[in-house]
Amino acid sequence: MNADLRRHYLDALGIALWLPRQPLAIHPQAASVVSDASPATDERLEKVETEPENTEPLAAEDWTPPMDDDWELLDDAGAEEMLPDPPTADHRTTRIACLDWEPLVEEVRQCTACGLCSSRTQTVFGVGNRQADWLIVGEAPGADEDRQGEPFVGRAGKLLNPMLQAIGLKREQVYIANILKCRPPENRDPAPTEAASCRPFLERQIALIQPRIILAVGRIAAQNLLATDTQIGKLRGRVHHFGAARIPLVVTYHPAYLLRSPREKRKSWDDLRLARRALISHSSNPMDAACS
Repeated sequence: MNADLRRHYLDALGIALWLPRQPLAIHPQAASVVSDASPATDERLEKVETEPENTEPLAAEDWTPPMDDDWELLDDAGAEEMLPDPPTADHRTTRIACLDWEPLVEEVRQCTACGLCSSRTQTVFGVGNRQADWLIVGEAPGADEDRQGEPFVGRAGKLLNPMLQAIGLKREQVYIANILKCRPPENRDPAPTEAASCRPFLERQIALIQPRIILAVGRIAAQNLLATDTQIGKLRGRVHHFGAARIPLVVTYHPAYLLRSPREKRKSWDDLRLARRALISHSSNPMDAACS
């Protein structure tokens, strides 16, 4: 069929004819093949030429999104990268800060956060009135405490009891705890990492008790509670404050030190009276009363 006539028919039918912008270069050998083609072949070629591909882009409404399963497959591809990180120290602290008394006791009993768990006989959680105004904090359990599971039951404890009685308190009226819940071997000073591992336990005890006065007994207790390396002689004799609640805190000598240095008992008596005055002042503070 004549090319002009074919184009006329196609226009009448509304069929667009797609032509290259530039004439195609035909290899001489290919040209001879085309010239020798049969009429039937020529008709088939003409039919192909008259049926151009639909090259128009799809409209937005014609696009079909993947099925839900397809999206799940895409999500699974990065699942390994999205796995949660293992528990960190911050995660442990946050979890302990939400525990009530009995779960906290059990958490301490099963604690393996530091190496002291391998040498202890048992943990020493604390003892006393869980709603006490007075919180007494020592440094760590000794041999007697490790055996009995209660703080201040050895020779130092026998001196602590009359010290409390001197300001009108019985042991059962206060709460007694330590910086560490396990005994360090040979009664050595607690390592910083050991104290850090136990600190969330003590902080949770303080939050549950809500004491009105904290008596830090000994250098280790004072320095850990106040986060300082200042010597105890410079820490005692004045009122400090602990935590966001600004609980009054008074530092005094450890009873074990007083057993070795009896002349220092007068200074401890002064510290106890200072703590009692701080408690009275704190209790009569209008801001404190409003928060209680």
